[in-house]
Amino acid sequence: MPQPPSSVPDFLYGTAWKEDRTPALTELALRMGFRAIDTANQRRHYFEEGVGQGLAAAYRASLVTRADLFLQTKFTYQPGQDHRLPYDPAASLSIQVAQSMASSLDHLATGYVDSYVLHGPSSNHDWTDADAEVWEAMRKERDAGRTRLLGVSNVSLRHLQQMAATRAELPAFVQNRCYARLGWDRAVRLFCRERKIIYQGFSLLTANQEVLRHPLIASLAASANATQAQVVFSFARTVGILPLTGTSDAEHMKQDLASRDLTLPPDAVPAIESLAG
Repeated sequence: MPQPPSSVPDFLYGTAWKEDRTPALTELALRMGFRAIDTANQRRHYFEEGVGQGLAAAYRASLVTRADLFLQTKFTYQPGQDHRLPYDPAASLSIQVAQSMASSLDHLATGYVDSYVLHGPSSNHDWTDADAEVWEAMRKERDAGRTRLLGVSNVSLRHLQQMAATRAELPAFVQNRCYARLGWDRAVRLFCRERKIIYQGFSLLTANQEVLRHPLIASLAASANATQAQVVFSFARTVGILPLTGTSDAEHMKQDLASRDLTLPPDAVPAIESLAG
């Protein structure tokens, strides 16, 4: 498996559920200091073309160049889409992958993305023949230079074990919603750590409101003169999670990025990890 290069970021800005605000918020995130953008060619939850508009505005303002950025997008099966499909639903899955990628490159006005992610397997239970076909098509996109790295999202440990059992090339990234009550996705994180797969965690705040309100987090935040969100993001990095944030607030963007400079006391990390799982 190709190892991710040193240009893999330490924070991702997520663009889901932003609709008409997507261009402005993408540009704002870059203005605040984010250099990695996560999107998907799934109009139901993302406005990928709007991400491209935000990027274009940032380029025009000389905030960044394409080479400064890490762009990640996703292929989404038809059941995860609405009627606004980025491919011909009558085409084979392999063709759908190629068409979705071509559409993404057009939306983002780039010749390549840095990471191309399978936006969830076709079954909640198993890694299927359909997934194997899509994964092979994604590998072809990578080998043709249209993406540097590949990933899978919304996967279980069972999916990953079955994928490994087929001797498929394993992903460079796994991206999952990360629940504290499930030990911050401990089993999947362990699988990733053992195989040098980078684990991307999303909904670190929205899925864990009870943790943000916990006295331990409040105490750590107060003693470090930090926000509760900064404590969670610092914890995430310490246990090997590459965090995503989707905040639409400029001040929160600055605070989230500043969490990179926050170091938690060593005993805080296992305490947070065991808070709810």
